[in-house]
Amino acid sequence: MSDRFGTDEGAMRRALDLAARGRGFVEPNPMVGAVLLDGGRRLIGEGFHERYGQPHAEANALRGVDAHGATLFVTLEPCAHHGKQPPCADAVVAAGVRRVVCAMGDPFAAVAGKGFATLREAGIEVEVGLLEADARELNGPFLKRVAAGRPYVIAKWAMTLDGKTATQTGHSKWISGEDSRCAVHELRGRVDAVIAGERTVAADDAELTARPPGPRTPTRVVIASRVRPMSETGRLMTSLSEGPVLYAHGRLADADRLARLRDLGVETLLCDDGSADGLPAVGPLLDELGRRGMTNVLVEGGAAVHGLFRDAGEVDEYRVYVSPKVIGAGIPAVSGPVGGLDEIPQTPNVGPLRVRQTGADLEITTPVPKPWRGA
Repeated sequence: MSDRFGTDEGAMRRALDLAARGRGFVEPNPMVGAVLLDGGRRLIGEGFHERYGQPHAEANALRGVDAHGATLFVTLEPCAHHGKQPPCADAVVAAGVRRVVCAMGDPFAAVAGKGFATLREAGIEVEVGLLEADARELNGPFLKRVAAGRPYVIAKWAMTLDGKTATQTGHSKWISGEDSRCAVHELRGRVDAVIAGERTVAADDAELTARPPGPRTPTRVVIASRVRPMSETGRLMTSLSEGPVLYAHGRLADADRLARLRDLGVETLLCDDGSADGLPAVGPLLDELGRRGMTNVLVEGGAAVHGLFRDAGEVDEYRVYVSPKVIGAGIPAVSGPVGGLDEIPQTPNVGPLRVRQTGADLEITTPVPKPWRGA
């Protein structure tokens, strides 16, 4: 990395890169990065929010440097309230910074323009909006929590070239390759919950843990309608010491089976029915996960569960692994109680595709347009 930045955009891109290093460690706080340049546009300090409860990006960038007359590039409006850390806006003023370039304002009620006001009242030049779309994309989970009180939903599946996630008998191990599975485990290790349908968990004998563990330990959320007899020797039940399990169920669930789950150490949660077959409604489930402080959740299927989240309009990002296999008749990735659309023109595009190769597979990531993204 050069120690001189010829453009403001270059400095802000560096700040965004720094901010992303906090992913999985800072939630439910936002990821924030900061870059400090002197009058000759040379780098004199940088930092990012490294862990929840620890110093913010601005404090880390300012530490141990002479910032008088400097320009601070920061990805989110400096905070102006006392939380686990003192106000960053006050620290920027005290350091003698001359100019602040910020990607976006902070919608959190305790900030929401107050940080910018503090800076301007101190005579600091403030510019807002540089690479704002990138900053919003980076902190989509934080923005959704602020706007809706619900966690950010990533819908993930692996499928063949002909769009199947399993054979017609339900066999799915393994559609994706080892590199793709490693990427999924890394993703699990930075989310707050992994969600799957009861049938998928039983068919795959799924554990739904991150292996190896990541910075977060996800709650395993099983979506069930009637609650089937659970194998007490299955991987989910024998791994309770590795992370909590939450059974989210509708009103058709059998009381005796629910009691047995609780006896085994599983938490059960009644949600309003979201479909005719008794699956829980997505909205109340996400509201509850939001109340528990969750920021990111990963939905791993099966097809009915993916359809439930799609039909509720609660998918914020798709993460799909496409394997160079063709199996013919099989199970699709998404079905759901509402069913598909009748005509192709009714199908909206999601967002721009980001594609990378994971071994022999392709990993396709695409965000879904949402108001809090500015879309």
